[in-house]
Amino acid sequence: MKVQLPVHKKDVITTTIDDLSYEGMGVAKVDHYPLFVENALPGEKVILKVTKTNKNYGFADVQEWLSKSPERVEGVNVAYLQTGIAPLAHLKYDAQLKFKRQQIINLFQKQHLDIPVAETVGMTDPYHYRNKAQVPVRMINGKLMTGFYKKHSHQLVPMTDFKIQAEAIDHAIKVVRDTLRELNISAYDEQNHTGTVRNIMVRYGFTSHELMVVLVTRTATIPQRDRLVARLCEQLPMMTSLLQNVNEQVTNVILGKHMHLLFGKRYLSDELLGNSFDISAQSFYQVNPQQTRNLYQIALQEAQLTGEETVIDAYCGIGTISLSLAAYAKHVFGIEVVDQAVQDARHNAKINHINNTTFKAGKAENVMQHWQKQGMQPDVIVVDPPRKGLDESFINAAVAMQPQRIVYVSCNPATLARDLSIFTEMGYQPVRTTPVDMFPMTPHVESVTVLERTGK
Repeated sequence: MKVQLPVHKKDVITTTIDDLSYEGMGVAKVDHYPLFVENALPGEKVILKVTKTNKNYGFADVQEWLSKSPERVEGVNVAYLQTGIAPLAHLKYDAQLKFKRQQIINLFQKQHLDIPVAETVGMTDPYHYRNKAQVPVRMINGKLMTGFYKKHSHQLVPMTDFKIQAEAIDHAIKVVRDTLRELNISAYDEQNHTGTVRNIMVRYGFTSHELMVVLVTRTATIPQRDRLVARLCEQLPMMTSLLQNVNEQVTNVILGKHMHLLFGKRYLSDELLGNSFDISAQSFYQVNPQQTRNLYQIALQEAQLTGEETVIDAYCGIGTISLSLAAYAKHVFGIEVVDQAVQDARHNAKINHINNTTFKAGKAENVMQHWQKQGMQPDVIVVDPPRKGLDESFINAAVAMQPQRIVYVSCNPATLARDLSIFTEMGYQPVRTTPVDMFPMTPHVESVTVLERTGK
């Protein structure tokens, strides 16, 4: 039976925006049927044109604003909203912080969790904070361009000012783009799988001021490679690393398996909470260093370490949290499934002269089960999982070790709420959650939650 919808494609309607979706789109409801609207804010009265519908929801574009929200920022380049680089750039920053806190509260309520949620920890200057960029390189009207894809498409929007990236990164991308043009080095054509340069990746050390540039190519050879290297070294004096990553596959995955050093060193050096880190091109390293300090300091505070504790840092990556914890703990055991990251973590412990850490490669739940059988009893477990959150097998393994405290660093409120609900049933009470705005101008929010054993 065909569902009768209250609106249809190309309908023009006058309505008021009710809410913001978790992706930062305006939500208007017509007879309880939601329409998602880009660049629209709650309270705004608008004339909409419906662009797409399905059984449960639709999409619409604003044709005209009849009234605007006092929270709106005027004059925002629409490309920021279209590409997803800064989809909340049209919302005042204090309102963004409230929106992110409310996201967490709403998801907790859905799981029937009564957990105090602090005000979101924001930035004084919420722009140019990213220390890493990966931008596609494509030909548009016969000219090599860099930019960002329009949301849910492979249509490149040319761009030179990315608003949220370090200005040194924006400058480096322009220099690389202009040099590729000058030397007539071709851009990747994804339809025909031809051309040379697919992506430019740049990392920048906010404390070291070092710059790493990675040219992701379809081919193993780069035409005029030596001239390209010489020109980039001349024009980017801050560049301490220039690498070529070869990705010959027909894929949306950015990096391939083969990395070649063209100039300088293989690592970018940077500092975080007094520790030095060598970061490889493939390493995971938080992209907002200023807010990472705040995030980790909250995690340290919630761990309540006295120097006598055994701590497990699951999902330890290259050791950023582990080495921050080590100064306040008896011993920190880090677990990471990526072998190269474990090697990097050991290397970073060594260069910081930290001797009370042990790093183990493997799945966290498997390693913890092994350690439990050996009699290890951690006082605190710290977790910082990917967006998918924790596997139930991990939660079972963590609870079986009976730590006094679990500190959960989350990058996804939805999976956080799900996992906290499971922990609650298994005898761990969430005490409080502190949101931290790691990604200003976007809908993403990270947080730190501390759970304490209730003795069940």
